[in-house]
Amino acid sequence: MQPPDALEYDQLKELIGRYLGTALGRRRLGSVFPITDREVLERELSLTAEAIARLERRGKPPLGAIADPQPLLSRLRIEGSVLEPAELLELATFLRRALDLRSSLLEDPENFPQLAALGSRIPELESALHRLDETVEPPGIICDHASPELARIRRDIDRQQRSIRQTLERILHDFRGEGVLQDEFITVREGRFVLPVVAGQKRRLEGVVHAASGSGQTLFIEPLETIEQNNELVRLQNEESREIHRILRELTASLRLAAPALEQATDTMAYADLLFAKAQFARDFGCSLPAFSAGGEQRRLVLDAARHPLLENVLRRQNRNVVPLTVELNASNRILLISGPNTGGKTVAMKTVGLLALMAQSAMPVPAARAILPVFDCVLADIGDEQSIEESLSSFSAHVQALTKMLATATADSLVLLDELGRATDPEEGGALGAAVLERFRRKGCFILASTHLTPLKAYGATAEGVVNAAMGFNDITLTPTFELKVGAPGKSAGLEIAARLGLPAELIAEARQRLSRSHIELSNFLQELHARLERVRALEKFLKERVAEVDQRERQLEEQYQRRLRMETHRLEQRWHDLMSRFESEAAKVLAEIRSAAGRKSAEQAQLRVSRLRREATAQAESASHGSPKSPVPKSPLQEGDYVRLRNVRSPARVSRILPGGRLEVEAGWLRMQVEADDIEEVLNSAAVEPRRQPPMQLKASQPWDPPASEINVIGKRAEEAVEEVERFLDRAALANLARVRIVHGYGMGILRRSIAELLAHNPHVERFYAAPQSEGGAGATIAELKESA
Repeated sequence: MQPPDALEYDQLKELIGRYLGTALGRRRLGSVFPITDREVLERELSLTAEAIARLERRGKPPLGAIADPQPLLSRLRIEGSVLEPAELLELATFLRRALDLRSSLLEDPENFPQLAALGSRIPELESALHRLDETVEPPGIICDHASPELARIRRDIDRQQRSIRQTLERILHDFRGEGVLQDEFITVREGRFVLPVVAGQKRRLEGVVHAASGSGQTLFIEPLETIEQNNELVRLQNEESREIHRILRELTASLRLAAPALEQATDTMAYADLLFAKAQFARDFGCSLPAFSAGGEQRRLVLDAARHPLLENVLRRQNRNVVPLTVELNASNRILLISGPNTGGKTVAMKTVGLLALMAQSAMPVPAARAILPVFDCVLADIGDEQSIEESLSSFSAHVQALTKMLATATADSLVLLDELGRATDPEEGGALGAAVLERFRRKGCFILASTHLTPLKAYGATAEGVVNAAMGFNDITLTPTFELKVGAPGKSAGLEIAARLGLPAELIAEARQRLSRSHIELSNFLQELHARLERVRALEKFLKERVAEVDQRERQLEEQYQRRLRMETHRLEQRWHDLMSRFESEAAKVLAEIRSAAGRKSAEQAQLRVSRLRREATAQAESASHGSPKSPVPKSPLQEGDYVRLRNVRSPARVSRILPGGRLEVEAGWLRMQVEADDIEEVLNSAAVEPRRQPPMQLKASQPWDPPASEINVIGKRAEEAVEEVERFLDRAALANLARVRIVHGYGMGILRRSIAELLAHNPHVERFYAAPQSEGGAGATIAELKESA
């Protein structure tokens, strides 16, 4: 996608470029443009999110100021080329930075997995770096140990140089004080050791003149005695140069084989530099990561508290703040028509939306609290006066040509920005043209932002489907724009007010007001009143939101207080219950002790059973009072046929089918019919809350009257086989009666009955679980079995 020049996309990249640390990153930034692949965008933004988090937690990874190695890599591609020592030193610096970056990105793969994956894309180039470090040292010298041959040659060179110096020092000593030498030192000219001789004394020292001083007073002479020595030195130096060239040629060839890895490291470092530059930009400009809406009818354009980054950068230097912008469009309302005063910020508002859309599709954070955008295939903009004298185009002609190109290019996935639509012609005709253009773009399905001063377009925005009117704010007291975008009504132009503020004479402004038509004045007053009412509505809406928030908070506080008090009250009741039970246990123990001392064993056991029964009933009532809803007490008045009751140790509700003499009742629990005592009724249920189960299509008649099964059985004294059969039949009857819990009394004895019954219970399909009875119900002489609930 090619960004429009009017949106200053290149200037934005320059702003982000300030955060780059390398020439690699700057080259990578130059290739950044908006893209339309949603999958690529989301992947890039996910990586940017990790970079922002990494920056906040650990800081920016090491990159350092390194030169772009691309020219060196280009030379490596040329077969036979040889890199110079300084170039190899530069390449070594690059490899060192690349490996540092790799280590840094790989150090926390759990928290930053994508950055770790990015770091792993930098190849392991330690061997290449080691070879360079072993060969070249600053400031670009080939090391003596680069090869054994080079080390030998340099030892010979050192030895030869010492021999030459010794010869020359002897000559210096011989001529000292005779006025032959200009100065007593040894120097080098043209690669050969020479002595400075006074020009008039050159005949005193036989040799070869290699150079003269600028004044001509000194000649640099190589004595005859050292000519052969210097020749040998030159030969050794040439040999050294050939060996160095060989080393460089071999080293360059080995690097040429590693060129693909070097290219990959270069690309990754460039990408990482740009990635963390975007993260730093996001931190400094308070950016958020954009999200992309779905296509079709789910398309949305939402910018909350958005700011133009270039404008914010300028205003920061002036210690001023940008007025944020909030825009929301969707598939039903795709056109935002902005009106309002001159210099009020209409153009900046459109540029902000357009530039942030380009930033989002460049995988950049955007300066907004929240950003949701469609993936646009292009952003089209007609902003500013494009009048061209060279092309003989008036402002209107240029405007129409731009509209023509945009209409031909736009698709349903385009963002269209139109500044001063219908400008530079008759207002009525311009308004009609602008409305037709907007309607054509609307039918194409584009998202459109347009600004205007024209009354016909304001009227179109107030009546057309899918158009949202908005106005840039204007302070009628100070006669200055507020730069706030207010959605819901068109704005007035306020041209005369602004002209007066800018210095036009008051009498001129008054004369202009007299020339305004009555309809224009009435419309201006109407818009002013409309905006005043909108401000009151917004203030009321804000007040109501604050009150709702306060009420919600108060409700939460009250709920917390209620729960806290409920817990305290429950704890108090539980504590009181435990105290009462402790007292009850203590008193019961005393009574039982007295009964045992005053009566026989049988009376004591009966008393013990009575105490246990009372304890169970008290516990059940306490739990019902503490945790359940209050039960309907058994009425003192006689029960009626058709009432629903809950029986002790029976889960399912039962219906009273007949009242028998003597206080007995005939009840139906499911498809079971039984006779029970009135004392077996725990509670009377609300008939409306009980839905009786549907009767099966057949009726069963017992050959003998059905006696209600007891909740316990005593098999003491029976043989094991007989006892097991009786208990098995007993469990069948208890399951049919939907009993929840039964007691099997088998006594102590030798434990044969207890083990046989335990084996039966372990495999019986009706039994959920079983255990030895508590001491109050027989202890080890009885077993409690809890039965499975019937389906």
